[in-house]
Amino acid sequence: MPHKVLGLNAGSPGGNTEIVLVQALRAAAAEGADVELVRLDDLHLPLGPGPKEPDDAWWFWERLMEADGFIVSAPIFSRVVPARLKLLMDRLLGPNADRAIVEKLIAMRASGEEPAVPFRVDERVLKPRVGGFIAVGGALTPQWKTLALPTMHILTFSMQTAVVDQFVVSGAGTPKSVVLDEDAMGRSARLGRNVARQLGRSFDEADYVGEPGLCPMCHLSVIELHGRSVDCATCGAQGRLADDFTIDWTDLDCSVISMAEKSAHYDEILQTAQRHAKVRDTITERAADYDGADLIVRPEHA
Repeated sequence: MPHKVLGLNAGSPGGNTEIVLVQALRAAAAEGADVELVRLDDLHLPLGPGPKEPDDAWWFWERLMEADGFIVSAPIFSRVVPARLKLLMDRLLGPNADRAIVEKLIAMRASGEEPAVPFRVDERVLKPRVGGFIAVGGALTPQWKTLALPTMHILTFSMQTAVVDQFVVSGAGTPKSVVLDEDAMGRSARLGRNVARQLGRSFDEADYVGEPGLCPMCHLSVIELHGRSVDCATCGAQGRLADDFTIDWTDLDCSVISMAEKSAHYDEILQTAQRHAKVRDTITERAADYDGADLIVRPEHA
């Protein structure tokens, strides 16, 4: 049975983001992958569950769980990805998709314990997956595109999906104009092949084959400087700035991509829940003073 690659177009149907995504998926299919494309515009994504509105978030979750790899293509709006893509990430990912949390909850239940924090457990989160990202911008200068790929990494770090390739398209400033950019079209096909050729590999087995970045974990170059201390702004890896302006990466385990940090984060969540459970009556009593605050204004709807 062939491995499956899920493509997600977070831009306009038939537009630049979809064109480069189709190029990538065709290349993945040529490598033997089973491919499918989901348009974010086709999904009903309410901010929260409501009986009056359809909710396609969990339909997409099922597609994601079935996939062995995925490629996401997103336009760049005001330096980042569209809000609807961020909404999909917020609805589906986080603790419910965190590999370390799922592993620990499975182990707890196997030993007869019930977790203090009732996260949903889907064992399919543990399936090896690889991914690729394409961010499509109209600007020619880099400062308009800096935060797009870092934001897209929210899709992958929870499940320990290995990002094997990623790149940014520049100059696609009018509808469908990316077809004029032979480099971008060729690069999209290469990304599709790179993803397809590593389907089935675990995080540790997968090789990053995209453009190198400063950070050895996320392979991006968006960093914070605090004197000589360096933090990767995408994933949290830590290092020191050397005299020759290179970075000596001193702590990769604190990156949110690492299983060590995911495990530590689960322990932190559990300890916080246990600590708060002991003083729940105090929390309820003190919070009551804020429940009736008469400060809220709302729009009048017809």
